[in-house]
Order: sequence, then C-alpha cells, then structure tokens
Amino acid sequence: MSLTTELVDWTHEQKCRKAVAALEKNGFTAVYCPSGREAFDYILSEAVDARSIGFGGSLSVVDLQVIDRLREMDKELLIHGLPGLSLEERVAIMRRQLTCDLFLTGTNALTLSGWLVNIDATGNRVASMFFGPRTVIVVAGRNKIVDGGVTEAIARVKEWASPPNARRLSYKTPCATTGFCSDCNSPDRICRITTVIDRNPRLTDLRVLVVNEDMGL
Repeated sequence: MSLTTELVDWTHEQKCRKAVAALEKNGFTAVYCPSGREAFDYILSEAVDARSIGFGGSLSVVDLQVIDRLREMDKELLIHGLPGLSLEERVAIMRRQLTCDLFLTGTNALTLSGWLVNIDATGNRVASMFFGPRTVIVVAGRNKIVDGGVTEAIARVKEWASPPNARRLSYKTPCATTGFCSDCNSPDRICRITTVIDRNPRLTDLRVLVVNEDMGL
C-alpha cells in the first residue's frame, strides 16, 4: 500500500467513524466496517434467523456479492429486479419486501450529522427502510458520506447517483444521456420521492454499516 493510499484511507476512516457516532447519537445501530468483508460477514450473521430477505436494488449490496451466499443458505430472496419478471410480478415482490424478515439496501447519501437521505422513483425501497421489515440493514460506503446537510446530500444524489442509475436502468431521461441533472419532467424521471431519516424509526430495527470502501453509486 502506498503512503498516499494509506493516508487517504485514514482520512476516510475518520469521516466514517464520525458518521457512525452521529448515527448512534440519533438512535440508530451503526457499525464501522474497515472493508466490505466485515459488512459481508455482518449481513450473513444477521441473516441466519431470517426466512425472507428483501433487496432494495442497491449496487452497494451487489458489490458485497452476498446474494449467492444467502441463496446457498436456502433463504427466500425477494429480488424485484430479476430479468424476465412482468410488471405485476415485480410489484408483488416489492409488496412482499415490506413485510420481510430482513431488508438489505444502500443509501444515496449519509450526512456527517447521521441523516440518511434518499431519492426514489417508486418508493418501495425507501418505504421498506423505515416501516415493515423486521430488520433493515443499510450499507453505506464512504463515498456516500457528505459534509453539510440535506441540501448537500440531495446535490450528491442528483450529481453522482441519479444520472448513472438512470443510464443503468435504460431510462430515457436527459441525465442518462448527458450525465447531468436538468430537473426534467420526463415520464421516466427517477427523482420523484425524497426522504430524510434523521432518527431511528420507532418500530424498525434499522442498522447502518458504514464501510471504508467506495460502495455503489
């Protein structure tokens, strides 16, 4: 490891740990993970007693490569993004995610004050984050941490997450072509529902794994 890499990792670690402390102050269960491996192991340990596991379509969770291992554990995996599903089948899976034992997702942004900020098109992901599933685990890579508040967090989502996600999903939005948000009125617009979770929801066991690696978009 080069000295530059070592110092960059150290700087990110301080921000990750500050975010963890803020999340804990806000009532969340928060865990600092030096790498994706620790997040992977944490999820597997929490999945042991879960019969049904829902996925919010997060690239951060995909990056952990946890899905195949959970499938080997003979869990019921609720993945609405599988190829070949009809709209009706996808919606049915989304609804079942709302009552699953364990819901796995990422977050679009995490402020250093311990707030989770997300923007959805349909709302199934954010709805499952704060009510319904027995346990929710949010994977937050260091690239999701923002200085500042909600305004800066939303800016991060629209600058770094929404355009590539629209392109990944083959939506016909201006940002999928230009890479820049134009606050469009496209029928395919994915920025439709903005949520801020600033305290742990009263009836949800929400846990945040803050990973000192870049995870997702």
